[in-house]
Amino acid sequence: MNRIFTLLLTLLTALAATAATKIKYPGGRQYMYRLTLADKKESDYRLEAPTRWLSAKSVERRKRQGLKLDSTDLPVSPGYLKTIRAHHGVSIVGTSRWNNTVVVHTNDTTVKAQLAALPFVRQAELVWISPDSIDKEQPKWIYHNEFNSWDSIHGEHYGNGKEQIESLHGQRLHHVGLRGKGMTIAVLDGGFRNANRLAAFSSTRIAGCRDFVWPLRQPTDDEQIFKGADHGTRVFSAIAANFPSVLVGTAPEASYWLLRCEDQQSEQPVEEDYWAMAAEMADSAGVDIINSSLGYNDYDKPHKSLLLKELDGRSTLISRTASMLARKGIILVNSAGNTGMGPWKKICVPADADNILTVGAVTPQGINAPFSAVGPSQDGRVKPDIVAIGSPAVLISGRGTVVRDMGTSFSTPVVCGLVACLWQSMPNKSASEIINLIRSTADNYQSPNNIYGYGMPNFWRAFMIGNLK
Repeated sequence: MNRIFTLLLTLLTALAATAATKIKYPGGRQYMYRLTLADKKESDYRLEAPTRWLSAKSVERRKRQGLKLDSTDLPVSPGYLKTIRAHHGVSIVGTSRWNNTVVVHTNDTTVKAQLAALPFVRQAELVWISPDSIDKEQPKWIYHNEFNSWDSIHGEHYGNGKEQIESLHGQRLHHVGLRGKGMTIAVLDGGFRNANRLAAFSSTRIAGCRDFVWPLRQPTDDEQIFKGADHGTRVFSAIAANFPSVLVGTAPEASYWLLRCEDQQSEQPVEEDYWAMAAEMADSAGVDIINSSLGYNDYDKPHKSLLLKELDGRSTLISRTASMLARKGIILVNSAGNTGMGPWKKICVPADADNILTVGAVTPQGINAPFSAVGPSQDGRVKPDIVAIGSPAVLISGRGTVVRDMGTSFSTPVVCGLVACLWQSMPNKSASEIINLIRSTADNYQSPNNIYGYGMPNFWRAFMIGNLK
């Protein structure tokens, strides 16, 4: 995740909430390599039997949108994985079937050359080195199961979130019964502290959770995502909170998968792989929409940071993955990034991806937030696609308190929930059709630019026009 802005905004909160001590990284220096494979031979997976690795809901989503499975959907070759595992000291962290890649872990640097020499491996590249030390969190947060009286706005259903939903005319969708029911949303983030305990989510449907960050998930315990950072909790609240008079999110009746793919301990290219694994798992589970309030451009040494020319939707693994989502029948709603005031200024990956909704941030008055990253993509596409209130947005923290926080991280989920409500009303439209409908009914559609994109969406207008066709 873009750390320059996020750390500035959340550091004081995190320090007050959690006492962290530095500990030496266990086990000595360790490495992860991304292996790009040449093909998918030595496999008995067939496109004619997709339910071997995809849920029925995932298959049905494609059928409903007239989308065919292709070779990218096939799992990575089990035969090749067996050969890789046979190497001493090598373990497999995860795979990406869409990119035909495998991430392996080892403490032996000579393994890279051995694996690169395999006939089915096209490329082997370093994507992670263990840091010298990590933060061992010692939680001291006491979370609140009741809100203070001053957190409520008497007689106002949306409570403190009234402005951020009404600015997009989303409350009108709710008024006609469109609150996300029947839609499934995956939230990809860096931690969902107490999201399984807080009163604001007591009626929220959490279908499941998964942790893709290695080695944070060792020993495997997906519940760890509820014990770490609360960035994801705040993001989640903008969509899913359901506590009238305090905060009601934009899709309170949807179902959710909470997926951690952001490593808080360092910033390294393997996080692109974690993101791809999470997105593919969401596809397998049959989700309709992904909310990703994550972005990357600056990696720790010795890894090379990104170049502006790579913001073309296909140069990076994470953006290639993101650009595939609509072709799989999934809408990605992704934050533009918070680099607008720094030397980078431009959107981060995967916000550059094609056929997604990249969301920038504005003030409640509709003025561009200076931190909001700008476009266009390097191949000339309008970015961001749209904007919403994120300077500040009203959220629920991991402590169970009402907070106001700034960032495209938080304008994004406000939009995401309303995408679910809109699509609920016209389930036979494809992901691409819904994306184009939202862009075309935004208030800057006639003259898009690299700051506001197509402008503020009008979800009621999109509903009216979409249901006339």
